[in-house]
Formats: sequence, C-alpha cells, structure tokens
Amino acid sequence: MSFKDVIDGESGGLSRRTVTTSAVLATAALLSGAGAGGAAQARPTGRGDVMTVELPAPTGPHRIGVTTLHLVDRTRRDPWKAGIPVREVMVTVWYPARGGRARPVAHQMTARAARSFGQTAPRMRPGLPPKGVDWAATLTHAHIGAPAQRAPRPALLYSPGGGDPRTLGTGLAEELASHGFVVVSIDHPGDASEVVFPRPAAYRGRLRQTVFRGDPRMDPRQFHTAIATRIADTRFVLDRLEALAAGHNPDAERRPLPEGLPELLDLERVGVYGHSAGGTTAAQTLYEDRRLAAAVNLEGFLDEAPSGPDRPGDLLPVARHGTDRPLLLLNTDGFTERAALERSWSSLMTHSHGRASRARLDDAAHWVFTDYAAVLPQLCAAGLMSAEARVRLIGAVDPACSVPAVRGRVRAFFARHLPTH
Repeated sequence: MSFKDVIDGESGGLSRRTVTTSAVLATAALLSGAGAGGAAQARPTGRGDVMTVELPAPTGPHRIGVTTLHLVDRTRRDPWKAGIPVREVMVTVWYPARGGRARPVAHQMTARAARSFGQTAPRMRPGLPPKGVDWAATLTHAHIGAPAQRAPRPALLYSPGGGDPRTLGTGLAEELASHGFVVVSIDHPGDASEVVFPRPAAYRGRLRQTVFRGDPRMDPRQFHTAIATRIADTRFVLDRLEALAAGHNPDAERRPLPEGLPELLDLERVGVYGHSAGGTTAAQTLYEDRRLAAAVNLEGFLDEAPSGPDRPGDLLPVARHGTDRPLLLLNTDGFTERAALERSWSSLMTHSHGRASRARLDDAAHWVFTDYAAVLPQLCAAGLMSAEARVRLIGAVDPACSVPAVRGRVRAFFARHLPTH
C-alpha cells in the first residue's frame, strides 16, 4: 500500500509509488525480525504482566545522535497559566552522527514523563490501556550526545498533535535523521499531555501536564490560543537554532552540546512538518515565516474552530491565500472530520497555483501518522486493547504497510525540496 494522490478532493486512482515494493518487503523483513516496525514484537519486562512495546527501526544509512534542549523565551508570557512571565519549551534534536556507538541509547520517554503518559493517555485517547505497559522501557535507536557528522544538513521542525507529546513522533523523526536530516521535535507546554523539564521551571515544577480536558477544537478560543502559541513556539525554536548555528548554547542550563552540532545545521534549508494541530501549525508557520522552505501537514485543519453547528470557522491565511512554497497535505480515509477538513484544504489547493499537493492513505485513521501506528497493533496482540479501539485510532491498515508509506512520502517530499547533499 502507498498513498493515493488526490485531485479536487477525490482519489486520483493508483498513484506513483512513494515506497517501492522492494523497500516495503525489506522493511517488513526488518519488522518481523528485529522489532523494527509495525510488526515489531512486544516483549515482557520481567515485572509480572507488564510489557514493553518497540519502535520501528530507521532505514537510512546514518547512525543517529540525540540531545534535548530547554529553551526559554523571555519576550512572551505563558498563555496557559497566569503568573508565568516567560515561555519555556522543550525540544529533542535528532541528527546524523559519527561514532558514538558506545554511548547509551535514549529511551522514548523519561521515567517521569512515562508515568504521567500512562495515566493521561487513556483519558485523552479512549481505548488505550490504563495499565499493563511499561512506557518508560521503550528504547529509541539514537545514541545520547553522539558526535555530529561534519557535513551541513537541512533541518526539519516537528510539531505534534494537540494534547500529544513530542515523543509520539519518535519513529518518523529517527527515520528522517537516518537519511541525513536534523529533526527538532517541539513540545508545547500546557498543550502537550506532559512535558518534563531538567529543573523546576518558571511555574515551579519539573512536570507540566496539559490544560486540555477535551478536544480543544470544541472551544474556539482555546483552539485559537493553541495554534497561535504553537506558531510562536515554532518560530522561537527556529530563532534559537540560528543562535546555535552561530556558536551559542541556547540551553537554559548550558548543558554541553554534542560535538559538531552547531556546524551540522544548515539553516538555509529548513522545513517543518506536524500532525493534526501540528499540521495546522506547520502550514500556517510556512505562510508566516520566509525562513521555511517547505512543509508537510499531516491531517491538520486550516481554519479556526467552528463557533456553532452551522457556523464554520474563518479560514486561516494560508488557506485563504495559498502557499508560494511547497506544501504537502496528507490525510486518511478514516478521519471522522474529513468533511470539515475538506473545506480549508480545497481552498488552499485552489489558491496555491500548483505549489501544494495532497495524498490520502486508505484503511487508516488519524493517529496513523504517529508512533501509535506501530505500537497499537502490539497492544492488540497482547490483549491490552480492543481491535475496535485500534481501528478508531489508526485504522485497519497493516503497520508493515502504513509505517513505510508514511515515512516514504514525507522523506521523499523533503528530499526533493531540501536535498541532504
């Protein structure tokens, strides 16, 4: 399976393949053997009936390094909590590394974040198991603080879905880094289900949980605040990357940077991608910030939240006026709000004069663009969640198909518009 190109809101029939048959077969072989993808095997942790899930292995030729940065914007107040005079953001940087094999492999989540995620995720995404998973045990494929490669590489910013932490985009970030991109995954505190800071932050705690108690799109004011804050966060992170590339350490604690990381960043080649509210963020930030050369929107609305059943929200500027730089729209046939999405996406396509393209993944649902695509089938196989819940969240598509399809389409888009060499 691959994406189907969409023209005027309808499937364009069989599309050119974004993942070749040989690549799909190779990925599937990895999945069944080394726990490398959608068919990865869950394993016990040695703690009774608690299990560990595994993430897909990246397919690129480069070893991956990883580091985290705590960034503080002193020009903005926090929008979600009164009395916080600054805006604090946590990011993870995934990058092509040289050496570093002896360095420890990073976990997907810290122990504190994993405990919070285990409690919050089942409430935010009904059907996820409230117990039985050791979320802190899942390993990535990246080595902490490994020396960076010497050749300058394009950078990609990632904004996750509303209420989701940046860690749920680990598989795609690692895939892109293994093919030569520097990927910067952004948490949006107050929005993300949980954000853990390296020290007590301005609001007097290391762990900050989401303020959302439901779908923020059901509250027009909250949705507007979320998107505006995400755009400002993304542009601020790009500002701090410019400081990093200039030789400064932007980390609030001044923790040592991986060797060679500043020289690795080529900020003449920068893109942005995101899922759901992060896709909204990616598209509108592309429109607002000329430093960005290309963007991918993974099933994000391009309008404000509706103010009533028959009162659709205003189109965002990117949808009203279109884009003059490459923008890829990817969606699923199982998204329950496809009709509402279509209004803003069609407007953008009409006004972009060929600079925007779109494609659809069938037998899939909204969270297939996240690590849930590989994780939920493992939970189903272990009897920790129902098949109905899995289909509602990621669709019925086999992850041995969906994982390489999503990776392949996003990777090919950025490789075309932001070549790594």
